[in-house]
Amino acid sequence: MKGSVANESNSPAGPDWLEPFLSGLDEFGFLLVGICPVVDSSGFHRLVEWIDSGYNASMEYFPDRLEAYRNPCGVMAGAKSILVVASPYAASPRAPCEPGHGQVARYAWSGIDYHDTIHRQLKSLKRLVAEYSSKTNLRGCVDTAPLLERELAELAGLGWRGKNTLLLHRTHGSYFFLACVLVDEVLPYDAPNEKSFCGSCTACLDGCPTDAFVGPGIMDARKCISYLTIEHRGHIPEPLRPEMGDWVFGCDVCQEVCPWNRKPSRDRPTNQASDAFRQVDLLELLRMDETEFREQFKKSPFWRTKLQGMQRNAAIVLGNQGNSDALDELRRHVDSEDEVVAEACRWAIDKITGSPR
Repeated sequence: MKGSVANESNSPAGPDWLEPFLSGLDEFGFLLVGICPVVDSSGFHRLVEWIDSGYNASMEYFPDRLEAYRNPCGVMAGAKSILVVASPYAASPRAPCEPGHGQVARYAWSGIDYHDTIHRQLKSLKRLVAEYSSKTNLRGCVDTAPLLERELAELAGLGWRGKNTLLLHRTHGSYFFLACVLVDEVLPYDAPNEKSFCGSCTACLDGCPTDAFVGPGIMDARKCISYLTIEHRGHIPEPLRPEMGDWVFGCDVCQEVCPWNRKPSRDRPTNQASDAFRQVDLLELLRMDETEFREQFKKSPFWRTKLQGMQRNAAIVLGNQGNSDALDELRRHVDSEDEVVAEACRWAIDKITGSPR
């Protein structure tokens, strides 16, 4: 079953609903599917070590739900099998950043929160299963439940975890989301992936602008641009700001330099990407108030970062660009009641004008 969901040669035995379910995945644009049993996590100790080292930064939902990560039954009692699916997102090259604009990670180029999209698709699949079986219980999850998705994807044969911690597939690289469907029935399982194809390559480790990788497969979120620009609340440490470059939301560097992402698969589904979200007008962000931000970005990935975070990021990128055209707008915020935004704007002004701090 692992591999393309459109592969008709894979005709698994199993409950009556399984084959229609797999066909439905293709209809909704899922790229890959694999099935694994519910077992205790083999990498649970690594998660504990990662948290104990402080690498989770302010993401307290990891230690707060630690025991639930030990076994998927912590998410759904009675679960016996997991269908792991991959949903692709934009893989095309990004253009050089225009002055006064900020780069956005590819996964957000659609301008739509992927959680909403994939949850709707999984709910449709759940209704499909109900047409064939009234006794089957299942739960769909998209990276918000305490599941080690990449470990499960390996167990389901979909690929291997690269040195940049992301799941890699030999044909489709890493530009895809993972989702899991937990089921209370025993299903035919795929052979687990037991080999890494990274070899001696260290492109992702060497390419990270902030040296966020402690070692192969170990990322310190406190230094990761994606974490800092999306999840982190408050001031971004000054030594890391210049290394953010043009990134105003997320970062794709460790994926861009990966050899497995250099040749997008020909059978990869076409992904919708909005030009408005490939690069963002930073001065427009600084001019927004809460109402305008809500109206424009409530359904987008930017909503997670909030207006404060996006304006903080915008100021830092403008400072990195040395954009003197932004000085008037930056100065308008230096006395803002929001000290996080005000401080970032002061830093950007000093960077642009060459004033010592």
